[in-house]
Amino acid sequence: MSRHNFTHVILISSEGGFSSFAGFVMIRAMLSNRSMARSIVIPELAYPDIGSAIDWLCKAFGFTLRIRMGNHRAQLNVGDGGAVVLIEESAGVSLRTAVMVRVPDVNAHYERVKRSGGKILREPADYPYGERQYNVEDFAGHRWCFSQSIADVDPREWGGTPAEL
Repeated sequence: MSRHNFTHVILISSEGGFSSFAGFVMIRAMLSNRSMARSIVIPELAYPDIGSAIDWLCKAFGFTLRIRMGNHRAQLNVGDGGAVVLIEESAGVSLRTAVMVRVPDVNAHYERVKRSGGKILREPADYPYGERQYNVEDFAGHRWCFSQSIADVDPREWGGTPAEL
């Protein structure tokens, strides 16, 4: 039996209006990885203090901690399968919002973006938490991280501290 992920797309214009894409987009089944949230689109938000951000977002918005990676990164559960990633504000990361998108084949996606003229910020690379990722800046300066699960890795294997997976 094949597994399919479906998502509903809402397009928001810069003028504040929106239109709903009436159909559903079918995404090929992707490898499940305990070190990566199951969501397809995952916002990454930079904060100067990850611990304070975890405490405030969980208390104020009702999120729950999924995984904490030291004092520089964390994943929060949002509702029934959504997620948000908190990243440490640093010299290479601004408080500007970035978006992480899970894809079934990061190499093919990377090649498509290169052909389309996307500004590659970080080439595809494999990480010990079971993801292959690359970063790109779009034409308007928005930053995107595209990620493919390449292994199912227990967060404890790379130093993560799982809470509610």
